[in-house]
Amino acid sequence: MADFTFAELTPTAFLRRSATVHAERDAVVDGDLRLTYRELYDRCRRLTGVLAGLGVEPGDRVAVLATNSHVLLEMHHAVPMRGAVLVPLNIRLSLEELTYVVEHSGSTVLVSGEEHAEAAAEVARRTGVRHLGAGPDGDYERLLAAAEPAEVACADERGLLGINYTSGTTGRPKGVMTHHRGAYLQSLSLLVHGRMDASTAYLWTVPMFHCNGWCLTWGVTAVGGLHVCLRKIDPERIWTLLRDEGVTHFSAAPTVLTMIADAEAAASPPLERRVAVQTGGSPPSPTLLARMDRLGMDVTHLYGLTETFGPIGINEEQPHWADLDAEALAAVKARQGVANVIAEPLRVVDLDGVDVPADGATPGEIVARGNDVMLGYYRDEEATAAVDLGGWFRTGDLAVMHPDGWIEITDRAKDVIITGGENVASVEVERVIDAHPDVVESAVVGRPDERWGEVPVAFVTLREGRELTAEQVADHVRAHLAGFKVPRVVHFRTLPKTSTGKIQKQVLRRHAGDAGDRADPGAGG
Repeated sequence: MADFTFAELTPTAFLRRSATVHAERDAVVDGDLRLTYRELYDRCRRLTGVLAGLGVEPGDRVAVLATNSHVLLEMHHAVPMRGAVLVPLNIRLSLEELTYVVEHSGSTVLVSGEEHAEAAAEVARRTGVRHLGAGPDGDYERLLAAAEPAEVACADERGLLGINYTSGTTGRPKGVMTHHRGAYLQSLSLLVHGRMDASTAYLWTVPMFHCNGWCLTWGVTAVGGLHVCLRKIDPERIWTLLRDEGVTHFSAAPTVLTMIADAEAAASPPLERRVAVQTGGSPPSPTLLARMDRLGMDVTHLYGLTETFGPIGINEEQPHWADLDAEALAAVKARQGVANVIAEPLRVVDLDGVDVPADGATPGEIVARGNDVMLGYYRDEEATAAVDLGGWFRTGDLAVMHPDGWIEITDRAKDVIITGGENVASVEVERVIDAHPDVVESAVVGRPDERWGEVPVAFVTLREGRELTAEQVADHVRAHLAGFKVPRVVHFRTLPKTSTGKIQKQVLRRHAGDAGDRADPGAGG
């Protein structure tokens, strides 16, 4: 008997639909290039033929080294449409790291955008893979124009769609295996929570290579929205696009939001409509949330990892929050929230995997499972086993569960500072420092100490033209927190960041012992 009840779920179906429903609507704006959905679909279909001509068969790995551009967006559709596996590369990796990822993934073809053609050519030389470059010196457009489609239907919705490599902050990058079903459903969840539709103009501030742009490479396509490409983070350019392209949504880490708020162009003119902003990577401070609100931006805090296809948790606003004062509202909006609509409920558990009390005080580790969790780490059974807690994925994030079911991260497991037997959550200290009017942002890490085991060390970026001493920072923290949480040393500097705007604490830990400005922690530590 025929089965009329089932079709493989794959995000490639979204573009096919939008090419019919939204054929003449603008799909992409990338500098001077504008493509309609009809044109985007035609290009992606032809790219499947280009890939076939390069020897790519279903199941083969195709690596892509490109910034946020039509090239990377097209490859997100064309590679799975060919039945192949997408390996998006972090543009900030070194040649050695890129070589490792291409070799480890088993990629046979490397496609590059024009900004990274030289690096890609060198990686191709080292690895022996075929290289296809975009831009004036590449063959991307020439081959595309002459190609015929060579699509392959999705045969297994839980089959391998892509391998997304982690940033490798604790060693070699790990290859997170994603699947068609998860990408399809995660795309829809971001549309639901972001309230996106055909009128959406999405500004690509988050890298498309990072968790496949939180799956919005496919999600914005699904509703026929406009992809506004941004090839590098430039706050002044962001404000221009916000105004000129009628941007309705964008996503960025809190550090990028701080850059946007500090830009000269933020002063005027005001935006014609409020913009929906999704942030993740670290909790936004109450101070930052208030600044974004004044600029006409409604910030929603999301939580997720590469292993969960991007955001798996959402701080979903509640009606009764309207009665809260500004301080209380900012506090609840900084929580990581609840699981998104297609995920299993998030849990916070103790070392034995038992749920901690929902008292907002007892710490545990966040664990997750469901359709938007990875298949495992590619060619790394040991690492996969290490994050498996009885069928639940161990995130490594420490949190508390509030009585209302909302989770709130207290710290990454590796970021907790233990001083004199007391736990110091670096996030807590950072929030206090960030609230100082002269501070742009901060990061707090632990430094080994013979007496206390560890002591807090702060790295602080000041606003232009402002001055602070280490003692003033210490006094500010001491006014809000216990003495043992006060930084012993303060370094005033620009903070190192990943390509997604996350602060690289592993880099700061290496400099925590450097000579900085001493501060008196006062009583208690």
